[in-house]
Amino acid sequence: MSQYFEIHPENPQSRLIRQAVDILSGGGVIVYPTDSCYALGCLIGDKSAQERIRRIRKIEPSHHFTLVCRDLSEISVYAKVDDRAYRLMKGLTPGPYTFLLPATREVPRRLQNPKRKTIGLRVPDNAVAQALLGALGEPLMSTTLWLPGDTLPHTVGYEIRERLEHEVDLVIDSGTCGVEPTTVIDLDEIPPRILRAGKGDASHLQAD
Repeated sequence: MSQYFEIHPENPQSRLIRQAVDILSGGGVIVYPTDSCYALGCLIGDKSAQERIRRIRKIEPSHHFTLVCRDLSEISVYAKVDDRAYRLMKGLTPGPYTFLLPATREVPRRLQNPKRKTIGLRVPDNAVAQALLGALGEPLMSTTLWLPGDTLPHTVGYEIRERLEHEVDLVIDSGTCGVEPTTVIDLDEIPPRILRAGKGDASHLQAD
């Protein structure tokens, strides 16, 4: 049965954040809040935890996983970022955007798109997510908590626990995040292409 933490959305309790990091470090899969939707997360190097997330979401091998990062400097470790991409991301982070970029050698092949060798990256504007990332010291391997058969992502903490209490190790409840996922921008193309219009405003890109 999963653990259930109620963490303040603006002033996260450091004790609970440390416990969440311990769960991740022990091979756990967690549900945590972002600035768009709740997400499933695990350590980058944990293949077993990643497979658990695949089973929960019932996602295909071609699915783009996302590395949720603290800032742009961390993104540059895991993705090949040119000046054009950096300028665009600098103006949109932190925020509800996911960027597709060519992966570096730091990214395990199983996290990359098998054909394009790209990886999704984002920097969330959410205090709980940022506290987790800071305490962990590395990105979280993540995907939106959008379960098979559902028309929208889940957003109510206790309902998430009831649904996934035997499939994840921790549910962090920080109140409602909303149901609109991130805007996905493909920066591996010139000009950048919007693959999914979501919470983040990308109208200026569409106009370019």
